Amino acid sequence: MSETIAFLKPRADVLARRATIIADLADLLPPEGLVHEPRELVPFETDAFVSYRRLPLAVALPTSTAEVAAVLKYCHRYGIPVVPRGAGTSLCGGAIPQEDAVVIGLSRLSRILEIDTANRTATVQAGVTNLAISDAVSPEGFFYAPDPSSQLACTIGGNIGMNSGGAHCLKYGVTTNNLLGVKLVLVDGTVIALGGKHLDAAGYDLLGLVCGSEGQLGIVTEATVRILAKPEGARPVLFGFDTSEEAGACVADVIGSGIIPVAIEFMDKPAIEICEAFAKAGYPLDVGALLIVEVEGSEAEMDAMLALIVEIARRHGVLTVRECQSATEAALIWKGRKSAFGATGRIADYICMDGTVPLSQLPHVLKRTGEIVAGFGLRVANVFHAGDGNMHPLILFNANDPVEAAKAEAAGNEILKLCVDAGGCLTGEHGVGIEKRDLMRHQYSEADLAQQMAVRAAFDAQWLMNPSKVFPLEGRPAA
Repeated sequence: MSETIAFLKPRADVLARRATIIADLADLLPPEGLVHEPRELVPFETDAFVSYRRLPLAVALPTSTAEVAAVLKYCHRYGIPVVPRGAGTSLCGGAIPQEDAVVIGLSRLSRILEIDTANRTATVQAGVTNLAISDAVSPEGFFYAPDPSSQLACTIGGNIGMNSGGAHCLKYGVTTNNLLGVKLVLVDGTVIALGGKHLDAAGYDLLGLVCGSEGQLGIVTEATVRILAKPEGARPVLFGFDTSEEAGACVADVIGSGIIPVAIEFMDKPAIEICEAFAKAGYPLDVGALLIVEVEGSEAEMDAMLALIVEIARRHGVLTVRECQSATEAALIWKGRKSAFGATGRIADYICMDGTVPLSQLPHVLKRTGEIVAGFGLRVANVFHAGDGNMHPLILFNANDPVEAAKAEAAGNEILKLCVDAGGCLTGEHGVGIEKRDLMRHQYSEADLAQQMAVRAAFDAQWLMNPSKVFPLEGRPAA
């Protein structure tokens, strides 16, 4: 893809001291904790937003909070930018480094420190994967609710940085609703604790500020999260509609009626065909749009809720209603949905957008999304968290064709502007990163941005933490 998104110019004084910096870092970390040979740096040059890449100056792979603090203290002292990195699954370029930056990768902070079923909490290091938390507490009858599609790989530190969501967050909330406390290393190496096992903390809600801050206020090394008791039962049901607009209107009416299922996921026809070819999940292929609606509780509770949802769906011309009949069938239904991004990658290059809109605007935004992409001569597959209006249009293109790549990026920007204009916002769970950084002025006034940047600068006056991300490069305060 053409380089249409700018990065900050590397600091010449930092580049000139590269050999010294590497030697100093080697004194702070064990040999296996420092990567600096150019060939070995390549795996860290980008994240899941693969259109852009930069080789970092070096990569630190600490195994403790103390090592993270030592590296940050050193980098702060000598004015060296730092880019925190979890599993590298960011779809907005949140972990892409720059040539003068030290990447601090948290993959080796991978221990589950405590499971406290009495208080319904788990305390884990930042490099623990999302799914590993549920796997660890499952034998005790618990689970961790936020479940991004990348939950097998993505880590809790990255989830906190981007305030990640997932299919089941309609009922249980996103990361911020399930996060109770963190251990945070500030830019100068100071270690602080925010929150804990208690439900509320005195003073300012700094924990809420840190969740979703995209690695710009500090580096989370440990987190205490809420774990929940598993429901008595759960049942996904497939609802097929003739058009995306009818499916979107049905979603708005279900939520508007006061019914809150565990999940409502949306797929349009291209997405249905892509996911069915990959997962063989039994999705109907004769419909224009599909909703996966999951309910939970006792058999009587599930039956009652489904009866109400079916009644609403019929008012919107539902063509197919197919209830899951077994645990195996349920697993396949969710395998298809959670494999959507990977399955799409088998047939084309794509960029995945992440705008959020009010539910009443879903029919309009879905229609306009198709028109926008078609106007650029490209195709789109829509698969997203319909229950909370978090859209994920996948714009298909040929990455080896610079013209198509530029068109895909332009179409994505138009879709994000559409989401904001419809009363929504630029991101639901992927973050801003570099992808949406230059669209922040479409959502926020200069006064809004100035206040946000003032808060950021209070934590990091030199703008060393993930500096090319989130805020437009023009108009920033002098570091």
